[in-house]
Amino acid sequence: MLSSIVDAFKVPELRKKILFTLAILALYRFGAYVPVPGIPFNEFATAYQDSGVAMSMLDLFTGGALSNFSVFSLGIMPYITASIIMQLMQGVIPAVGRWAKEGDSGRKKITQVTRYLTLALGLINAVGYLLLFQSPAYGVTFSNEVPYWLTCVIIVFTLVAGTAFIMWMGELITQRGIGNGMSLIIFISIVSRVPSAIFSSINLTADLGMGIAITALILIVVLACIPLIIFIERAQRRIPVNYAKRVSGRKMMGGQNTYIPLKVNAAGVIPIIFASCILYLPAQLAAIFNVDWLTTFADWCSTGWLNWILTLVLIVFFAYFYTSMVFNPEETADNIRKQGGFIPGVRPGSATVAYIRNTLKRITLPGGIFIALIAVVPTIIFYFTGNQLIQSFGGTSILIMIGVALDTMSKVESQLKMHNYDGFFK
Repeated sequence: MLSSIVDAFKVPELRKKILFTLAILALYRFGAYVPVPGIPFNEFATAYQDSGVAMSMLDLFTGGALSNFSVFSLGIMPYITASIIMQLMQGVIPAVGRWAKEGDSGRKKITQVTRYLTLALGLINAVGYLLLFQSPAYGVTFSNEVPYWLTCVIIVFTLVAGTAFIMWMGELITQRGIGNGMSLIIFISIVSRVPSAIFSSINLTADLGMGIAITALILIVVLACIPLIIFIERAQRRIPVNYAKRVSGRKMMGGQNTYIPLKVNAAGVIPIIFASCILYLPAQLAAIFNVDWLTTFADWCSTGWLNWILTLVLIVFFAYFYTSMVFNPEETADNIRKQGGFIPGVRPGSATVAYIRNTLKRITLPGGIFIALIAVVPTIIFYFTGNQLIQSFGGTSILIMIGVALDTMSKVESQLKMHNYDGFFK
């Protein structure tokens, strides 16, 4: 592991990408502590301490930026929500579906629409937070030295600009750095809350020794679960494919055997992220409209039995949905037929398509249920214990962290192998 990291820094191109990624992430963490102009910070910090569970979960995914009311308070959630909407629109609006099949030019159109949609959602969220924090629940008041309307315009503009800046940083990492920029931003937001969660867990009980023991036990359980999660993340169902021999000129072509690797969890951490965004949507709406019944519903969606049921259903749904978006059995079967291949015991054509589709459905279900249980069980434990470390190291958080870490390590490994170095997965 350490030798692979050293080898990564020996490659000039890879070293530049890693350092560039780290610099952008450091800039993001710096922005999480830069307060929005016009906000009385001490008054807001005092009022925020009594926030509900829903706001605490939103703060977790912003890396503490929301509790600081920084320029990055909206976090990456507007972009993720916009991406979910565009993914759903591909199956609803024919024009968007055609864009997805047009290759690079179509992806550029979808990306551009996603950006505009992100700004629109960011504007709605910014206005909502502004109204929420001035409500009786928080009671934050602005200074009379600057006109009220100007203060509101500055706050909303700063929050929307912060969202646009986060989106730009994520795209920069994806294009010029290592890994997926948006996923890494979520990763660093969650990791940044772990030290404070450990400190809070130690001091949760009056007995310091008991607090240290409980914290150590939680960390041991988390470390024990990591190998199992990695095993499921990398598990595959390999469909064998044989290619018939054929003569091309004076050469004999084909005749080899290969396989189609179908991952048990083909969607990765996307179902977790998508489900989290859907479940935190009521909290965002409650922040916008500041209605008592909506706030109560948002708390129900963020914790309790309703949250557990919705999390299970949404994760399994998005596991199927995203897998069907990224893997096309018809296209795969057609490519096998064109190359003279066949699956042993299965007729080419529609029978091959049905076989691949059924296999994909059978392995997606246990994969989806597994990640759903990993996400829900720690949430149930947190509900009954109130331990902040379980919330930070909960199933959703740990799955996102492990999934993003594995994806980033795989990309670093591919770069190392291009320069004849061993990767992380030897």
